[in-house]
Amino acid sequence: MQILIDTGFAEQTITKSRFIAMAVSCTSEREVGAALRAFAAKHPTAHHLAYAFRLKTEDGIVQRFSDAGEPSGTAGMPVLKLLEGRNLINACVGVIRYYGGINLGTGGLARAYGGTAKLALDATKVADYVEVKTVRLTIAYNQMDYVTKALSKCNGGILDKAFNEHIDLIVSLPAADVTDFVNRFSIKNY
Repeated sequence: MQILIDTGFAEQTITKSRFIAMAVSCTSEREVGAALRAFAAKHPTAHHLAYAFRLKTEDGIVQRFSDAGEPSGTAGMPVLKLLEGRNLINACVGVIRYYGGINLGTGGLARAYGGTAKLALDATKVADYVEVKTVRLTIAYNQMDYVTKALSKCNGGILDKAFNEHIDLIVSLPAADVTDFVNRFSIKNY
């Protein structure tokens, strides 16, 4: 699985209709809604905003699409197929259409929406998806520098810390590193 690490935009005109696409990283349906509302606000006179998204959740992958008033399966479905084909998760692609006065037909619409979405995805950078876990950890004061360096090496981070008799941390790190990390630094080992 892969994720988007930046936002991509693309625009093309097909038979007098103008298509503008945005590909953006989102981690929740709320973020998807906010991204699509912001995109639509930049194009208040557009006729259609078709979209598709795929999100990784605790219950599996959630994916949805909308044809935005275009014939069924001609706008959002080609965009969703691109996301599935590229094995992208936590990604949303929206495509705006300014109607040019000429009907494109169902095949033409599917190619136009899918093609513009492809251009937006091509304009982004992707990275491999790494599942991240949040862990509570209690460490000794003399371990703090070592923990910080180890988290940095594995692309983890400290989310919260409390200084008491020991240091109570909440850290995020790749799921594959959790067991080794906890065994290495937990105060229970000292």
